[in-house]
Amino acid sequence: MATTASDTNKRIANLRATTSEQELHQRYDQAVESIKGIILRSQCSALQQVNRVQLTLYYAIGRYISAHTREGFWNTGALSYISECLHKQLPGLRGFSETNLKMMRIFYEQWAVLDISKSSAAVDDLLISSAVADDPHSSLIAALDESPFTNNLTLSQFLQVPFTHHYLILSKVKDITARCFYISLCVKEHLSKEALKVAIARDEYTTASHSLPNNFDHRLTPADLARKAVLAFKDEYVLDFINVEELGARDITDVDERILEKQIVHNIRNFIMTFGTDFTFVGDQYRVEAMGHTHIVDLLFFNRELKCLVAIELKTGEFKNAYLGQLNAYLTILDDFVRKPSENRSIGILLCKSVDKSYAQYMVRTYDNPIGVATFKTADEMPAKLRRALPDIEELKKLL
Repeated sequence: MATTASDTNKRIANLRATTSEQELHQRYDQAVESIKGIILRSQCSALQQVNRVQLTLYYAIGRYISAHTREGFWNTGALSYISECLHKQLPGLRGFSETNLKMMRIFYEQWAVLDISKSSAAVDDLLISSAVADDPHSSLIAALDESPFTNNLTLSQFLQVPFTHHYLILSKVKDITARCFYISLCVKEHLSKEALKVAIARDEYTTASHSLPNNFDHRLTPADLARKAVLAFKDEYVLDFINVEELGARDITDVDERILEKQIVHNIRNFIMTFGTDFTFVGDQYRVEAMGHTHIVDLLFFNRELKCLVAIELKTGEFKNAYLGQLNAYLTILDDFVRKPSENRSIGILLCKSVDKSYAQYMVRTYDNPIGVATFKTADEMPAKLRRALPDIEELKKLL
């Protein structure tokens, strides 16, 4: 049957109506997301305020209990009696059991003993007074909120973390710097209590404090991806399958970088096991044609956990800032010409013989792409005791 002009006009009208309806739904969806974002931010802000008041209240109560129990004014049954009376006189009151009162005392005592300001008493007063809404020193509190509290932790951050998290950290972590690390981690990644337990069990403080110089926290989002990237790489790798003496050289600096690369490729299974099980090898001397120019990446991997390409630039000498510029350019090209839409940003690892970590950390933050700097050791640099424990090279060759 032939299509009439009337039928065509109806189809066009229906198409326009459908398109218009789709656009309306898109706008409605955008409105939903905007309103939802406002609600969630408001809820988060409200929770933080509640948490702030609760923490400062617990700190003040802990200070009061500490002053009376430690000096011998109260006997051993005091906290039990106080808790029971509080619950009788304030029906429905929660969080003030004898155990919780003891936790409040610990919370105060663990932090009060630190010289966290010019005067610990000044900070005590600040914490206590901030629990009172109409405190005359509120302007002082606001000014000091973002001032350093201890170990680069601000008072504002300290008061954002729930009391249960604080007590978990105090009970599981003894080092003050490590405690501050986990408090900052809770704020940065909004960790649940269970997630915090996992982080402490995995000793993420030690891993992070010994991590390679990097800019992952500034160049990778979300924060969880940046943390995974820090955990995925070491600051030093032992390439015990490479022996300088076997290569006919006196020192690693005498070894051509291409030869070192070939040794790694020849022992790629060992290299991947050194780096981690989530790495898959893409290729060596990986060529990327971009805008009429050829760019060659020493070693290219893909990490399944991070869902990104990992470019490794090999240097047999000490760290130089110029190497970062070269690696940064490679990462831009990989992201623009190789990376798939479903993958995260490519990460670069500069693998060199030695590095001044402080200088490398300072310089790496000036680059746009996520980059880390690691060092390596070869078999001939391993301690003599450990080298003696390894099979002889000739014996290994016979076995192979």
